[in-house]
Amino acid sequence: MKITTRIAKAAALAAVVLLPSAALAEELVVGAFGGSFADNAKACYVEPFEKATGATVTLKLANSSQHAASVRATAGQSDMDVVFMDDAFAAQLKNEGLTEKLDRSRLTHADEIVSDAWGVDDSYVVAMLSATTIVYNPQTVTTPPTSWKDLFDPKYAGRVTIGDISGTTGWQFLMAVNKMEGGTIDDITPGLKAIKPLAQNSVVLYTQADQVISLFERGEVDIAVWYPDRAGVAAQKGLPVAVAYPQEGAVAIKPSVVMPKGTQKGDLALKFIDQVLSAESQKCFSEAAFIGSVNKNVKLSDEVSKVVPTGDVVSKLLFLDPSTMSQKLPDWTRRWQREVAR
Repeated sequence: MKITTRIAKAAALAAVVLLPSAALAEELVVGAFGGSFADNAKACYVEPFEKATGATVTLKLANSSQHAASVRATAGQSDMDVVFMDDAFAAQLKNEGLTEKLDRSRLTHADEIVSDAWGVDDSYVVAMLSATTIVYNPQTVTTPPTSWKDLFDPKYAGRVTIGDISGTTGWQFLMAVNKMEGGTIDDITPGLKAIKPLAQNSVVLYTQADQVISLFERGEVDIAVWYPDRAGVAAQKGLPVAVAYPQEGAVAIKPSVVMPKGTQKGDLALKFIDQVLSAESQKCFSEAAFIGSVNKNVKLSDEVSKVVPTGDVVSKLLFLDPSTMSQKLPDWTRRWQREVAR
């Protein structure tokens, strides 16, 4: 009887000891893009972070515009602790006072990151480098495209897709076409006029990047304005797609990480961001997603280096100022909805 009592007491004590440990497990909510991005984020960022910290990560999936709107709507009380979004939206939130400064002294990998990756006042940090460019089916498009103008060829009418302005490729393609048509950052009219007929001849104005995969899989499109990283992954899995960088220059994409104003888990959020910036996680994500790294210690495989913007392609990239873009996008979006999407 006494032995049984002692065993019961020991079990009860063990339960008491274990309870605080379980209660201390923190949850971090991370805003991320959907589709393959989320899958790669789980494998390269979330899993090693959870293993190292004992915390759990919940991903909230949306595009940059949706994430920015969510942070804005909660006005300093965001339900997310870390958010991935393109640098233009990150700059916009910084201008509105809705981001926390990233303390580099608490990021062990900060010195490994290329200097141009840091936003104004360290309000965000670029996590990877990609581009908006042309992707096509080499089985149906036997002469590789060389220019943005090729998308407007009548032979692709009803066989092309471009992004809606709510997504990165939408507004970046608008900028590229506007420049090609002689427009300026203050006059987007030439670009809107040029894109309107193309939008009408598009199968869909997609809002999520992975929609394009389905369009190519079903043979509904021959050519698209899309991402080289998504195309690289899709091609590796057997989808007949190839990447073409237009001679006028593709548009640089800089997916970034921000910490929304008001998060109560700043310490944990910084640890997660540090994990994202580590050479191990950067290489893991870059190789899985066919995307450029911002950590100087990462060396990519030849297969990935052929797809991501490097060398002469980078020298031709159109780098858009995120602060300027953040000021212009709201008006461009309204005009797009009135003049293009209808």
